[in-house]
Amino acid sequence: MKTHKAHAVGIDLGTTYSCLAYLNEHGEPVTLANQEGELATPSVVFFDEDQQVVVGTEALRNAIVRPDRVVQNSKRHIGDPAHRWTIDGQDYTPVDIASYVLRKLLAAAREQIGEVERAVVTVPAQFSELQRRATIEAGHRAGLKQVDIINEPVAAALCYVLGTEGLWFTELADEQRILVYDLGGGTFDLSLVKYHQDEVCVVASSGDLRLGGIDWNAALERAICDRFLADFNTDPREDPRSLQALSLEVETTKRSLSVRPRAALTVQHDAHRKTYQVQQQKFAELTQPLVERTAVITQKMLADNQMGWAHVDVILTTGGASRMPMIRDRLKELGGRTLNTSLSPDQSIAHGATYYAGMLLTNTEFAKAIRNKEVSSRLARMKQVSVSARGLGILIQNDQRIRVPHYLIPANSPLPAKFTQTFGTVVENQKRVHLQIVESPATEGRPHVPLGECIIDDLSPDLSEGSEIAVTIAYDGQARVHVTAIDVTGGREATAEIIRPENVVTTEVEGTSDEESPSEVQEPVT
Repeated sequence: MKTHKAHAVGIDLGTTYSCLAYLNEHGEPVTLANQEGELATPSVVFFDEDQQVVVGTEALRNAIVRPDRVVQNSKRHIGDPAHRWTIDGQDYTPVDIASYVLRKLLAAAREQIGEVERAVVTVPAQFSELQRRATIEAGHRAGLKQVDIINEPVAAALCYVLGTEGLWFTELADEQRILVYDLGGGTFDLSLVKYHQDEVCVVASSGDLRLGGIDWNAALERAICDRFLADFNTDPREDPRSLQALSLEVETTKRSLSVRPRAALTVQHDAHRKTYQVQQQKFAELTQPLVERTAVITQKMLADNQMGWAHVDVILTTGGASRMPMIRDRLKELGGRTLNTSLSPDQSIAHGATYYAGMLLTNTEFAKAIRNKEVSSRLARMKQVSVSARGLGILIQNDQRIRVPHYLIPANSPLPAKFTQTFGTVVENQKRVHLQIVESPATEGRPHVPLGECIIDDLSPDLSEGSEIAVTIAYDGQARVHVTAIDVTGGREATAEIIRPENVVTTEVEGTSDEESPSEVQEPVT
């Protein structure tokens, strides 16, 4: 029955599947089915010839007959303003696609529990500032008035410590370190979380935004296509419809191999049809490099934080791809212990997000409506402290006059964070400071990520080289970065706030400047 009270709603906006949950009157997370009765909705969008937008399983079915009108795995591109899908002359961005998926989930939720104006949406811990802002923008476009963000591994940890499985454990333990291993459809997330006295605190995060279950699918798909090509001298990869049909078969086979030693996979292309038997062990051998990528990331995160497996009390798995036997076997081998697989790989992220939503609503009518006062009391006491998965800083000139990133807020800094550092002008009588705000890459060896800029015009006259420019960067934990730059000599100031995924709003001191003149800063003043 519909109501009009505030609800604690959490949404797992996934690469391959998404779901929505809410806290009921007993303080329990409940996953709401979509309008087709499914608890998980494929994150797939189909644009039909009648300008109708179809989301979910029906869109996935249409991918076989009209692959050119279907968008899948769009989460891997969110935050990239240049990425587009063009259908019937209309361009669609990753934010557009995400908003359609969210609308689908919210429409079903509103039919069951009433109006939903606020929700917590989960994101990978390794998401950049722009990716987080893009996710929030998608929520607003879907009709939400307020969108809060929580990292997916933290949501899983909250589900564990507040849910039925973790209640006994958390009440008795003084302090526990939980390694959350989250392998979803499109991303791999890893967080080391400390739980102590009703506080969930992230110690460190790592992961890979380009590693998930779809990469296991791709490996099997390549192998099967190669076999089919050898058997019939024709390649399913040459026909989008054949390839899409095979992709659906591969997904089904992968799921079967998580519970069976072998599974059948049928390929049909160019008047040929053949069924192959795929062995679980062969699949493990085929995807061993992918498994090792997760192992290397896990070992490195622990080593970077001067920790070994002896410092980990619980190894908690979540994400649909974490079901695969080769993943669990390798993780058990690394950790030297039994894994905790008590969480639902498909629903725990959304459930953790609902708990976080409840924590944010503890001073509202929502909290008073919870009949289980023990739950409402725990929600009121709980605190969640995240870290910045990436470093935040500016570009500076080093002593070789090369522009390099300098991070004021290091990666894995507790949030909210605020750091100030003083830099120097690069030439005598410099007229202007033009700061390029950047974020460290998700993977070592890749370039930094530009976020925006902050400009001071009309610096004090006759400044000597090395005159002080004080720069402050603040990160508030809800995907908002604030930058302030001050000319220490003359007191002129500029601020910038990155508030939207593809737009930086800047406040500049009025004045003129010569774009050809040096406008950077150099290494910090000691």
